[in-house]
Amino acid sequence: MAESDVPCTIEIFQAGDGYRWKYRRYLPTGTPRARIVCLHGIQSHGGWYTHSCTELSKAGYQVDFLDRRGSGLNEAARGDAPYFRRLIDDVAEFIQHLRKSDAERPVFLLAISWGGKPAVSLQKRHPGLVNGLLLLCPGLFSQVRTPFMQKARIAWARLVAPARRFPIPLNDPELFTSTPRWLDFLRNDPLALHDATARLLVESLRFDIYLRRCARHVRVPTLLLLAEQDRIIDNAAVRRYVEGCATTDRKIIEYPGAQHTLEFEPEPERFLADMQQWLAAHVPG
Repeated sequence: MAESDVPCTIEIFQAGDGYRWKYRRYLPTGTPRARIVCLHGIQSHGGWYTHSCTELSKAGYQVDFLDRRGSGLNEAARGDAPYFRRLIDDVAEFIQHLRKSDAERPVFLLAISWGGKPAVSLQKRHPGLVNGLLLLCPGLFSQVRTPFMQKARIAWARLVAPARRFPIPLNDPELFTSTPRWLDFLRNDPLALHDATARLLVESLRFDIYLRRCARHVRVPTLLLLAEQDRIIDNAAVRRYVEGCATTDRKIIEYPGAQHTLEFEPEPERFLADMQQWLAAHVPG
């Protein structure tokens, strides 16, 4: 499906520090059953996930897919962020804005890959904002390692030239999928983020440290979806982390043979059906 054919609108939200970032809104027919706020990975953007968002909106949910500041549709401060807490606050401010218009309707946070970092961290920094978490191959623990000398260069640049850019170590499309048409899409995607500032890369590491203290704050129902053949995240470590969260309402599903981006699997209906079933069980009425 071409993005121009996708039934969504492009909206703008202004963060507390004045940054104006864009997001895609998918509205269902009639009153939404609930609202789903989506977060993407470090390299991706909302345009990767138009199929699942469309299907969720058809199922009666309002879906808002946020493009992280400096990513996707957002050209200002490309590949940058001031600090990791600001990225958490961006999400919190948006959800607070949603709740002002309708405080009763449930809000679920759907986080993919690197987006799992702000999603889980939100539970510590801004508890009580969401009614549940859907974590799709969340990037809480990575298999991809940056060479030591590159880490040293990034750390030095963070001190003396924080806007200096470095490649994101995920530029091989085959890390995400083996589906031919999606490999072509990734190789030609003009909105994907292929490099980032030293500041953002260091803040990503600070996220990892912060996350160590967040598990006991995750008290909302949580759905974790994993891809058996994931080459980006450490499935075993992520599973242990979620099993150690404070919530007693958790469900973990691992898809045999699947790769990191479930959206790009030959049969994405498998994970979409599981998400919809889980959501239906957690939406009042």
